[in-house]
Amino acid sequence: MIDDLDRRILGALQKNNRLSFAELADFVGSSAASCMRRVNKLRADGVIIADICLVDSKALGKSLTVVVTVELDRERLDLVDDFKRAMRAAKEVSQCYMVTGDADFVLVVVVEDVEAFDIFIKTKLYTNANVRKFRSLIALDRVKFEPRVLV
Repeated sequence: MIDDLDRRILGALQKNNRLSFAELADFVGSSAASCMRRVNKLRADGVIIADICLVDSKALGKSLTVVVTVELDRERLDLVDDFKRAMRAAKEVSQCYMVTGDADFVLVVVVEDVEAFDIFIKTKLYTNANVRKFRSLIALDRVKFEPRVLV
């Protein structure tokens, strides 16, 4: 069970996971030892699933972000699993969600430019016999990007 202190710890770590346990303790109003035990338990319980570094895609020359909705032709479990596997393996796909509604999947694709996106759709979508259709939405401006969970 996650209590209020755990929530404060998670909120602080989502803003900056490089805090020392002493700094975290000061921030959340607890002791360093308690924070260390709780963080280790949150990791062991799978509440904290990764400690990552967020990188500016533009700094790496990847200036085009495209949101792609994908509609599958057949929704057999093996074919859906094949599509999921292919999207997990596609280095251009930074996020992939199976969704309800008109589309079956929503992808976030991050690439260098339109030519790189063209290669992606030709090699990953057009070649997949189970993709009925897809729609692309090119991001003009990233208004908000907060990869965190409200605690």
